[in-house]
Amino acid sequence: MAFLARNLPFSSTAQNARGVLLSRSAGRSVSRNGRGGAQQKACSLTNFDDFNLNAAITRALAEEKYETPTPIQAQTIPIVMSGRDVIGIAQTGTGKTAAFALPILDRLSRNPRMSERKSCRVLVLSPTRELSGQILDSFRTYGRHLRIRSALAIGGVSMGAQVRSLLNGVDVLVATPGRLLDLVRGNALRLDGVECFVLDEADRMLDMGFINDIRKIVTKLPRERQTLMFSATMPRAISELAAQMLRDPAKVAVAPVAATADRVEQRVIRVDRAAKPSILVEVLQSEPTDRVLIFTRTKHGADKVARRLGQSGIAAEAIHGNKSQGQRERALSAFRDGKVKTLVATDIAARGIDVDGVSHVINFDLPNVPETYVHRIGRTARAGAEGIAISLCDGEETAFLRDIEKLIRISIPVTDKRSHAGRDEPHAAKNASGRSHAPGKHAPGNRGKSAHGSSSHGPGKSGQNKERHWHRRDKPRKPSHQGQAGHGQAPQGHSNHGHANHSQANGVRPIASVAFLQAGGPTER
Repeated sequence: MAFLARNLPFSSTAQNARGVLLSRSAGRSVSRNGRGGAQQKACSLTNFDDFNLNAAITRALAEEKYETPTPIQAQTIPIVMSGRDVIGIAQTGTGKTAAFALPILDRLSRNPRMSERKSCRVLVLSPTRELSGQILDSFRTYGRHLRIRSALAIGGVSMGAQVRSLLNGVDVLVATPGRLLDLVRGNALRLDGVECFVLDEADRMLDMGFINDIRKIVTKLPRERQTLMFSATMPRAISELAAQMLRDPAKVAVAPVAATADRVEQRVIRVDRAAKPSILVEVLQSEPTDRVLIFTRTKHGADKVARRLGQSGIAAEAIHGNKSQGQRERALSAFRDGKVKTLVATDIAARGIDVDGVSHVINFDLPNVPETYVHRIGRTARAGAEGIAISLCDGEETAFLRDIEKLIRISIPVTDKRSHAGRDEPHAAKNASGRSHAPGKHAPGNRGKSAHGSSSHGPGKSGQNKERHWHRRDKPRKPSHQGQAGHGQAPQGHSNHGHANHSQANGVRPIASVAFLQAGGPTER
């Protein structure tokens, strides 16, 4: 049965012009029809009582000490209650789950009915097991005084118990895409009775390659449904997916796309690749930390970092996709309870980490997707607290740093701890998207820097930290007659890393050093 729609009192033209149907500052009244007759009430949206939610839900919120809705909740809840599709854009830790869970529970409580066998009325998709479990916990917390049946369908555990929980049907099913399709293919679940479909963390779904699974799932849903999509960022691919899935959606954005949390202090430490583990230990021993979340690019890297920290006397656990569900839950529980203060994670596993009190996020490896950086540092500074994000950047990650700074429109302060401080990649290096910058020009993330001046990043403008970049009028150094020479002579300011000189002896035209080529720099002509 389709949800009853509630109309908002101002015109659709005005609504479309605003882009957001209702905001906390609007102070407009909301008309709620179909609940025992027409009822209008001026709604300031500064208290959960203003939403006219079911009394049982309001009681649960009071027990959880929820008093004032967050901006995403204040804007989204009335729109969802009106029955309209929604695209919600907000940073992690802003209360997105309650923004859709509360109005959905309200609908279910005011329109109770028995679910059909092997079906669900509300389907919530999330990218990871941990996040799915936390979403289900939220539904059960807010609906503890309601007779709402709910179930969880995630991978990594036996499917038998999940099949049994769906036999008589449920009101709310929270699932990951892969396990959901397994249940559908096994005739353990039908999706033709879904009234409301929620796609949470849509951008991460895209990054993890779930786009085709999502399309398969959508084809099995009824056309008459309400669809809610939530995402921390809104890349073009997600906008295209939304256009296919949603009908005339209201867009709720409480923060600029790709904006980072205001209360996060961001820093970058330039390091040699081999020195990363030791500098990480140094940072953890010198910083006043509470809970620390460390990100690595690979699963093997997460295990390796956790072992190195343990050898240095720092208790740490690793969490990633190769761990069993039990191992992941135990590690996350220990981190949440404070038994383990340091957790090393990959991006996929960390997506479900919703833990208050994370004082530091450390990027052991910089992400090659700029939006991922926004997700990562959003794990700290939650619920109004402050946090610190520290990124260890080696020479091969410089282009990633530039793309991140371009996305967030911030030049992040840099400390240089490389063995040859001040030696940097040339401006002609390509960034992660493959675009190159002409020599002597300003590259993204290097604002206020002249072609031959010192970097705006890092302490000091002269001496050891002064940078020298390649320019067309620069000439290669003359071959050295002492010591080792490189494969050719590198542009001024760049080392040849001690390679033997074969090109000069054989009359072969010299080439730039390997490190310089990897950075995307020009070769000598």
